[in-house]
Amino acid sequence: MPHFILEYTDNIKEEANIPGLLEKVNKVLLAHSDIFPVGGIRLRAIELHDYRIADGAEDDAFVHAALKIGSGRSEADKKAACDEIFEVIKAHFADLFAKRYLALSMELSEFTTATYKHNNIHTRFKK
Repeated sequence: MPHFILEYTDNIKEEANIPGLLEKVNKVLLAHSDIFPVGGIRLRAIELHDYRIADGAEDDAFVHAALKIGSGRSEADKKAACDEIFEVIKAHFADLFAKRYLALSMELSEFTTATYKHNNIHTRFKK
């Protein structure tokens, strides 16, 4: 962990540059490698085709991010990482936000119970 999952409506696909956003968020997570193991970082995006927004009267769009992490980080570390990621998201979509109806949101989920993993990628980054 962390896992970053982005959901976005298909009506912004052409202008959203989702691969570029994933690259930017990946850089933020790598910059926090003291609290997030590099071998556990996963980013993915899910394009939504079936959705309904507000009253359905406009061609509204949304982007929702979820950052899922294991327990054990301080509140200050979690806040710093989430604040930085959300600022990256807002900056990435600033032009699109200025010219259309767009909702941006992000949530943090911290696992408090055991997770089940089998991952040999970590071995590449052990020192």
